[in-house]
Amino acid sequence: MSESEKKYCDSLTEYARRKTNQVQVGDVWIGSDYPIRIQSMTTIDTMDTAGSVEQTIRMIESGCEIVRITAPSVKEAQNLENIKKELRLRGYSTPLVADIHFTPNAAELAARIVEKVRVNPGNYADKKRFEIIDYTEENYQAELNRIRERFMPLVKICKEYGTAMRIGTNHGSLSDRILSRYGDTPLGMVESALEFLRICEDENYFNIVISMKSSNPQVMVEAYRLLVQRLDAEKLKPYPLHLGVTEAGEGEDGRIKSSMGIGTLLEDGLGDTVRVSLTEDPEFEAPVAKVLVDRYKQRKEKESFIQPVITNPINPYQYHRRDTSEVENFGGMNVPRVIADFSAITVEKHEDLKPIGHFYLPLPDKWRMNDIGSDYVYSGKTPIPFMLPNGLKEILDADSWFLQEDKTHKLPLFVAGTFIEASEQNLLHKSINFVKITINDLKADFVETLRKKPEVVLIVETNNEAAMPELRRLYFDLLQFGIKNPVVLKRDYRNITEIDGQLYAATDCGGLLVDGFGDGILLSFDNPAIANSTSFGILQAARTRMSKTEYISCPSCGRTLFDLQETTAMIRKTTDHLKGVKIGIMGCIVNGPGEMADADYGYVGIGKDKIALYRGQNVVKKSVHADNAVNELIELIKEDGRWLEPEVLEMELMNE
Repeated sequence: MSESEKKYCDSLTEYARRKTNQVQVGDVWIGSDYPIRIQSMTTIDTMDTAGSVEQTIRMIESGCEIVRITAPSVKEAQNLENIKKELRLRGYSTPLVADIHFTPNAAELAARIVEKVRVNPGNYADKKRFEIIDYTEENYQAELNRIRERFMPLVKICKEYGTAMRIGTNHGSLSDRILSRYGDTPLGMVESALEFLRICEDENYFNIVISMKSSNPQVMVEAYRLLVQRLDAEKLKPYPLHLGVTEAGEGEDGRIKSSMGIGTLLEDGLGDTVRVSLTEDPEFEAPVAKVLVDRYKQRKEKESFIQPVITNPINPYQYHRRDTSEVENFGGMNVPRVIADFSAITVEKHEDLKPIGHFYLPLPDKWRMNDIGSDYVYSGKTPIPFMLPNGLKEILDADSWFLQEDKTHKLPLFVAGTFIEASEQNLLHKSINFVKITINDLKADFVETLRKKPEVVLIVETNNEAAMPELRRLYFDLLQFGIKNPVVLKRDYRNITEIDGQLYAATDCGGLLVDGFGDGILLSFDNPAIANSTSFGILQAARTRMSKTEYISCPSCGRTLFDLQETTAMIRKTTDHLKGVKIGIMGCIVNGPGEMADADYGYVGIGKDKIALYRGQNVVKKSVHADNAVNELIELIKEDGRWLEPEVLEMELMNE
């Protein structure tokens, strides 16, 4: 792949926002000449005018600059007029967006009422029956002509009324036609959008924003990058980008997953409007989006210089984990390891290790570890005064390690200079040494010493405001030098709030992990429990270490056919001990089998109090009453031999 084909942003090291078209949405403009806009979507039934108005106002007051409302049929599209009228009477001019799936008639009506319509190419005029069809070129072109005929009326209405449009591709709702030709890939997502975009350009309609959403941050990042490259290659307009990780979920996991996908792209100057999708009330989404966006308001003035990247050594559109040598349980085929930072906290008793997932049971005199138990603990200069459990190893600063009687089970952490000295004097640990470095340490003498001492794990850190780009540049240098030592990502967030720290960490570390960089993670927070859960959450969101049950749940909208938040909480309560199992919880068939594309099991609303249960993307139980649907889901998991009773799991942990 040539360097021009790899180019998807202006710079990989210096923050520069991508130059785009400017798109007008009512009184709000989206594009590179304007701030990155924050938006969200209502969850109230669109036919509930008063409820929709009140929720929209709460969203606006929480920071939403654009509000999206679902219009699944003509009647909801028509009621957008009543909602808009009431909002305007109450003094709110915030632009409204109609969210359309399956129903072109609703889109054509809504485009005459609201300031923007969102269409999904996978289900607007295309088919989704999960069929694999071998299209001839003639048949494929005939389908494109059919789509053009179905889509053209909406384009003309938008031009006439000055209505903006979002062409929003979703990874999980690609049409059978796209899947048959391109597969379930970022390329398929991009081509799905480009088909509609070419029609718009033929009609000289350019008031368009594009999105490439997925519940998998890795897929989402690759798709947006590829989209930008393809727009440039085909000499299409540089349309603004709407960023979002769809069906991110709730709580900490949803925030981490969203931050990883959105933040990674913002780091490279991509993104002009942001929606964070959480399975919570929509007014809680805008503040999270604001934290992510505000980080880039003065980034260029704050960041330190990083040597530009001339040759990108990776394929930015396809995941490949960096090839590394194996050092103990780091690198090679091992999952990334978690190191807990206790360098500023004195460990005096067994209970001090509870925050990092290690529990001492006095009566049987045994240790128990949960699914997010740290692999290593960095204790700095003060050694831990008791024997650690199996599965947990201690790292000490080298000067303290030299003073220990036990130099086998305790492990040293050097800095670059002392590592070279210790290497020359043959004072290293025999099997594993940790060396903390910055990008400035990659000089000839250090690199040469590293080549002679393969039993080294590098711990990389930076104080640069542009942390992710600098660490990425460091990784590129390691590739250039042919260095295959495992690398641990180290970041310190003790000077900011825990919530902001989690969001930043998901970007700084997650942006590297989605590109295949990272054999471990070491985060510093004032609260070690937050650092630990954040570390495992980031690895899980990056799909590099599955340590807990994953929930792919939609943020709810007016189409939702049951109480999504309550149901998600109920399912989580009964299944959150099933390590590595992915469960999709979708409010309706629109966000059903498609949006939970990589889930193992699915719980999808198909009617009032009626649920369909899925194994993968296949329906296995239809029309299950909501009162019994969770029990039926558990039975399905049991049939596959993937269920473990919580009490059995507890006993297994106690006996370890």
